[in-house]
Amino acid sequence: METEIFFKCHECGDCCKGYGGVFVTPEDIHAISDYLQTNQDHFVTDYCQMSGSKPVIAQGSNGYCIFWDSGLQCTIHPVKPGMCRTWPFINSVLTDVTNWRIMASSCPGIRTDVSDNDLKAYISQKLIKDKK
Repeated sequence: METEIFFKCHECGDCCKGYGGVFVTPEDIHAISDYLQTNQDHFVTDYCQMSGSKPVIAQGSNGYCIFWDSGLQCTIHPVKPGMCRTWPFINSVLTDVTNWRIMASSCPGIRTDVSDNDLKAYISQKLIKDKK
């Protein structure tokens, strides 16, 4: 099944709003730090907030990721975190059809006019493919 059956980005920037934050992996931290020409410790200190023991990209006072600008551009787009690259096909959303439908309320690109069976089949296929 094609991704567009379930999701087509509208480039609205809504995924750059809070909704739990964007966790960054060590690989993300390395890539973004290099891109910003800063060291990794400074990146975490200056651009992240901690959620438990994990760093998440900080949010600005407008509720958006600090790397989002009002022109609907990600200022770190070439090295954006894995969560951003794979949105909305992230594990927490794919775990259950209900999560998919809940996230659709905050993302106009997520299609809800597909059957639960088709969605479950696609989710299963996507999870298997991503594990390889």
